[in-house]
Amino acid sequence: MTLAEIKRKLIDTIEAHQDEICRIGDEILRNPECGYCEEKTSALVRRELEKWDIAYDYPCALTGVKGKLRGRESNANVCIIGEMDALWCAGSPIANETGIAHACGHNAQVAAMLGAAIAFAGSGAMAYLDGDVTFLAAPAEEFIDMEYRKSLKESGKIAYYGGKQQLIAEGMFDDVDMAMMVHAQPNEPKAKLFVQGKNLGFLAKTITFHGKAVHGSMPFDGVNALNAAALAILGVHANRETFREEEKIRIHPIITKGGDVVNSVPAEVCMDTYVRGASYEAIQKGNRTVENAAKGAADMVGAAVTFEDIPGYLPLKESKALSEVFERNAAQLVGQENLVYGADITGSSDIGDLSSILPVIQPSVGGFAGTLHERQFHITEKRTAYVLPAKIVAITVAELLYNHAETAKQIKKNFEAKLTKEEYRNYLEGKV
Repeated sequence: MTLAEIKRKLIDTIEAHQDEICRIGDEILRNPECGYCEEKTSALVRRELEKWDIAYDYPCALTGVKGKLRGRESNANVCIIGEMDALWCAGSPIANETGIAHACGHNAQVAAMLGAAIAFAGSGAMAYLDGDVTFLAAPAEEFIDMEYRKSLKESGKIAYYGGKQQLIAEGMFDDVDMAMMVHAQPNEPKAKLFVQGKNLGFLAKTITFHGKAVHGSMPFDGVNALNAAALAILGVHANRETFREEEKIRIHPIITKGGDVVNSVPAEVCMDTYVRGASYEAIQKGNRTVENAAKGAADMVGAAVTFEDIPGYLPLKESKALSEVFERNAAQLVGQENLVYGADITGSSDIGDLSSILPVIQPSVGGFAGTLHERQFHITEKRTAYVLPAKIVAITVAELLYNHAETAKQIKKNFEAKLTKEEYRNYLEGKV
């Protein structure tokens, strides 16, 4: 069977099941769950894999599911990822009674991933492909709900806060040669694909200022930790003009504890911030700026300061070679004129961590209105959001695995990892 014929069978299978794929996306939308709590979504994924006789491993990183279909040879293994978690977005029309909503479009990712699984399982295409396809439902991409995640870590249930960080640590990508995932593109209702973009990485930081409490009417006998925190924020602001545009350093602190009672000089003030950047080096530069500002501010008022750093996510560095295969196939379905190149998503994702050790792409697709993580975010066209990415991913994987998987093998051969798995683990443990 020719590659064109295989692609046609995959597309025809998806089109025959497009209503089913949309129902999957809508079911996940109606049952949003935060990271490491995606029990309903995980059960749905397992239900669908079982329906199509796709063997899977569970649990992976608590709630994750890893399915796999084998080709006639196993020359390469391409992983299709769908993220399962939602986030708090109170007031959103798509939020549940607790204020949790799929305001980042992860429900569409899982629907597209399962749509591709249906295509490969239902078309018979694997009999003509020379590699394997992995379908990975990943938990906990959103870096939120840290107290809960700390409790999971303290109880030994997870070692790392991010879902893909945990999946990497558990060896879930050890047999994977490359991976792809299609994200929602905000404020784009049309069938456009955004390719060769980037994400920023970030470091999560807690800063605690230690002063001396006295009665508020006698501030001269105390040390005001809140004053130190306020000065620290101004110190960070004073340094912003020293950041180069290409570094894309973003620092956005909030005060999470400003004191205990209004008639006492604050003795302990806590501040949380992310330090984002376009590279690991930029993140470290921003981090030094924050620490210098905080130390200087504490010295100015006679306070002390301590820091707690949590490695966040690494910047996304897409595989250009893998993206080019995706782009060719996307153009076949939407036209070259509907491909948009280099539109950065300035947020951060743990897909960046994976891109440091494997060839990875995260293009984004239209079919959505509103800004990510905001109340206005919603799907405008289900077949664009759910079905189109399933088609593109499926025919892209087919091209990668056709003819002894020569295309996939070449991408793997030419890929230069930024980190080995051991180096990546050291990064997570704060040893680099």
